Amino acid sequence: MTSAQSGIPASTPEAPAADTTDDAAAPRRAGFTYALGRAVIGPLARLIYRPRIEGREKVPADGPVIFASNHLSFIDSVAIPVAAPRPVHFLAKSSYFEGHGIAGAAKKNFFQAIGAIPVRRGAGQAALDALDQQRQLLDEGLAVALYPEGTRSTDGRLYKGRTGVAFLALQTGAPVVPVGLIGTDKVMPKGAKLPSIKQRVTVRFGDPIDVSVHGPASSGKARRLATDEIMAGIHALSEQELAGVYNEPTAHTPIEKIKQALPHERR
Repeated sequence: MTSAQSGIPASTPEAPAADTTDDAAAPRRAGFTYALGRAVIGPLARLIYRPRIEGREKVPADGPVIFASNHLSFIDSVAIPVAAPRPVHFLAKSSYFEGHGIAGAAKKNFFQAIGAIPVRRGAGQAALDALDQQRQLLDEGLAVALYPEGTRSTDGRLYKGRTGVAFLALQTGAPVVPVGLIGTDKVMPKGAKLPSIKQRVTVRFGDPIDVSVHGPASSGKARRLATDEIMAGIHALSEQELAGVYNEPTAHTPIEKIKQALPHERR
């Protein structure tokens, strides 16, 4: 539930752009609930859904790492933690943690169990706070998952990557492991309440990418080149048709259309 939309990498199931939690400066890393969930949910999910997992040995065993994946379904943010050989953190909409009663508590515990950290939607300073959360997790030597496309692909194509993921990698020095997800949109298409057990998911991990060769994080050219390399890695694994454009909401007003038409950096 990890992505980059409206300027800053985010990683929620709906790929919100940012975070306005009061404790944004101090991200809550997964604790006992995640350890228990990883010990129980992971093996159970692998037993029931029998995912095909390729390239696990390519993932660095320790130190900061960014998993950069294509995004086809809500279930993507479950598939990556289940398949990864090490704990993975990602940002999820705070509404998933705010339910009431037994159902609310169950939902909150589930997201904690798969490594989610709550954030609120927003822009401006809120978006920077979300970026700070991810940066701090990487500074602690942890792994985070992000979706460079910014939001889910509704037509199965791979869209152009936004530069937020590359910016985070260039700024922290964390290697980027491209991830190709295949079949998650069939296991749990948009609108489905539960994943199907009739379909199988393939999760492919690629070779870690050192984007520092492209230059500093302050360079727009470096961010763009690093993003293109990351997206090429994802494409090689996912084998999706390339859309050749950004996955952006439909522009309804003349001003919105002009903004999308003008050249600018999609972060």
